[in-house]
Amino acid sequence: MKTFEELGVAPQIIRAITEMGYESPMPVQEEVIPYLLGESNEVIALAQTGTGKTAAFGLPILQQIRIDQVQPQAVVLCPTRELCLQIADDLNDYSKYIDHLKVLPVYGGSSIDSQIRALRRGVHVIVATPGRLIDLINRKTADLQAVRNVILDEADEMLNMGFSESIDEILSHVPKTRNMLLFSATMPSEIAKITKKYMRNPHEIIIGKKNEGAKNVRHLYYMVNAKDKYLVLKRLADYNPNIYGIVFCRTKKETQEIADLLIKDGYNADSLHGDLSQAQRDYVMQKFRLRNIQLLVATDVAARGLDVDDLTHVINYGLPDDVESYTHRSGRTGRAGKTGTSVAIIHLKEKSKIKAIEKNISKTFEQGAIPSGKQICEKQLFSFIDKLEKVSVNEEEIQDLLPSIYRKLDWLDKEDIIKRLISNEFNRLIEYYQIAGEIEMPQEGKRNRENNAWDRESRGSGKGTGRASEKGYARLFINLGKKDGIGPQNIIGLLNDNVQGRKIGIGKIDLLKNFSFFEVHEADRNRVIQGLVGVKAFGQRLAVELAQPSPSDDRKQKIERSQKSDRPRDFKKKYKDDRKRKS
Repeated sequence: MKTFEELGVAPQIIRAITEMGYESPMPVQEEVIPYLLGESNEVIALAQTGTGKTAAFGLPILQQIRIDQVQPQAVVLCPTRELCLQIADDLNDYSKYIDHLKVLPVYGGSSIDSQIRALRRGVHVIVATPGRLIDLINRKTADLQAVRNVILDEADEMLNMGFSESIDEILSHVPKTRNMLLFSATMPSEIAKITKKYMRNPHEIIIGKKNEGAKNVRHLYYMVNAKDKYLVLKRLADYNPNIYGIVFCRTKKETQEIADLLIKDGYNADSLHGDLSQAQRDYVMQKFRLRNIQLLVATDVAARGLDVDDLTHVINYGLPDDVESYTHRSGRTGRAGKTGTSVAIIHLKEKSKIKAIEKNISKTFEQGAIPSGKQICEKQLFSFIDKLEKVSVNEEEIQDLLPSIYRKLDWLDKEDIIKRLISNEFNRLIEYYQIAGEIEMPQEGKRNRENNAWDRESRGSGKGTGRASEKGYARLFINLGKKDGIGPQNIIGLLNDNVQGRKIGIGKIDLLKNFSFFEVHEADRNRVIQGLVGVKAFGQRLAVELAQPSPSDDRKQKIERSQKSDRPRDFKKKYKDDRKRKS
């Protein structure tokens, strides 16, 4: 492996990147930098996001700037405001020890007047989103006649966002003798058209294979029934206590709904989609970069150009329509040599998409096993213990408090203190997973129990219990079911939010299609009914009452046999009657 010095990088730039933590060139840098330091060299570089592309084009471009010529000599085009700011920040860091070199980010959503003033004062490098740069060109404030290098970063994303005509317009204002450098994670046909139209015998550098997924990313899929998708997402979040990732959804509506559910269930989450204002988007992104948000729920469009390091997970809440989008999604984790996990939560109909993606990215998906409640509680417990072990103790700060604390806890031994500490931290989680039960995997060729002719909800009257309640518990009926999109956690949430007084003892929860049953301690029965009746939730007023006994199991079985045997007899009789009429 070569050093940056051996690649020809200037000493003042090496000094800056060494302070930033750069030790040796990454593969894309080792390939691209020496080539760009030559004269009149055009490059197409295919590499995943997070592989060091910015330094690969940034270091040689900065090194070629003529400081005494104070006008734009390089233009970097990128798809989003966030990426524009990130690249500009990186270029400023790389050029820290190059006196008087000026880099200007220009993008929509901020004051164009301040950008015009900066251009008039003079800049050497413009990092821009296409729309704002065209606006500045039309105002005669961005003069690109001295530009020697044009860089298209995340070119495939720009084309996906419809910037093809804007790129054409910008390139018509730069000299034909300029170099063009194109960086992309995938190689769709549109990019081939750009290279043919605007580039002169470009040198193609491929890190990995075309459209290949990132090497350090593990790809998993979980096959679930559609109604269980959110419950699986919740389990994956609970099973990975230190998760820091993006949950990709297909629509703005779904994005907001999933984010709202996560927030309601106590996760540090937020949404990123097209309905947010620029100020809201900036606020969410800042929180995410600072890790005040663990799970960012986003649409593909809103997340384009999002540049965040150290993501542990990318979760596909359903797969995108094209392989390129999956490649971009999964490439946001496993960056800069670190490992990451890309998860797809899918239903049976999406299994064929997994095969298509595997073929295209040259990676194999593992089918994940949905974590059990016991596994989740154990994982959370040991994560808590690990954090407890790493807590630094400031003896001086707590010294005066210790005698009082020791006296207060004197009646407890070590074992009691540990039990109470764990119970205080995990009782709610443990209770939830005791009630939740396990999530059933969908099976091909089998009818879902909800669709069976003999559905549990058709047994007896709607408010029949279907079974006796556990001893000491009262079994209650509620007019919410799976069709309302609820899970056990929603029943528990309704109780916590609306029933006053002491903690409620909750037993079995049975979710049916149109309504559900749940058990509470007999002593809490009236308090629960009074607290929930009439409350508006999930678009309706709640009806809650004591469940009525159903017919006996023997009677049900007779009814079922009767219903099953009646159908064939009716069909045979009708068939014979039809034959007689025809003859």
